[in-house]
Amino acid sequence: MDTRLELDRLVEEVRRQRDELRVKIHLAKADARDEWQELEKKWEQFSARAGAVGGEAEEAAKDVLSAAKGVVEEIKRGYERIRGAM
Repeated sequence: MDTRLELDRLVEEVRRQRDELRVKIHLAKADARDEWQELEKKWEQFSARAGAVGGEAEEAAKDVLSAAKGVVEEIKRGYERIRGAM
C-alpha cells in the first residue's frame, strides 16, 4: 500500500475515534479526563507531524510511518481505556 495512503487511513481512523469520544468525554470520571488530556497532547503532536509527511523520500517516509504506527497504537489504546471507563 502507498505509504501516504496508509498514513492517511491511520489518521482518519484515530480522528474518528477521537471525535466520538469527545462527545462522550464530559460524562467520564476524573481519571479518564486526565488520560484524555495526555492523549490530546500526543494527538496534537502526531497530527502536526503526520501532516508534514508527503514530500519526503520514500525511505524516510517509511521510517516516519513506522514511528507513526507506534504513536497511533498508543493513542488508540488510550482511547479504548477511556471508552471502557464510560
